[in-house]
Amino acid sequence: MAKVPRNFRLLEELEKGEKGIGDGSCSYGLEDGDDLLMSNWNGTIIGPGHTVHENRIYSLQIYCGPSYPDVPPTVTFLSRVNLPFVNATNGSVEPTKLPVLAQWNRNSTIETILVEIRKEMASFSNRKLPQPPEGSTY
Repeated sequence: MAKVPRNFRLLEELEKGEKGIGDGSCSYGLEDGDDLLMSNWNGTIIGPGHTVHENRIYSLQIYCGPSYPDVPPTVTFLSRVNLPFVNATNGSVEPTKLPVLAQWNRNSTIETILVEIRKEMASFSNRKLPQPPEGSTY
């Protein structure tokens, strides 16, 4: 099977991100529309209902390096959050602790990552974790 070039793949993701995902609980797009390499992205997750994250808006930075999608992007929370796979000092998502990144394959996307993080927020072990004050950032 032919490998889709990085830029074609990222253009597809950009188009999908601009249209919005499902119920609007996750969104993403380029940080700068003039970023010709399409490396720097912003993501937003609205916390899942019936959890300590409910109604909170989490901002993330996503960096797709030159080897993306063969290598996962780096993901960093800008909004403070207490989750077992997020570094408490700088907000970076630890790839080995989040299954979607640890078991990365080139069919996974920025959308996949955001949706999986949101699912983790709603998981039994994370849904009631004490959180930093709303609106605080790294």
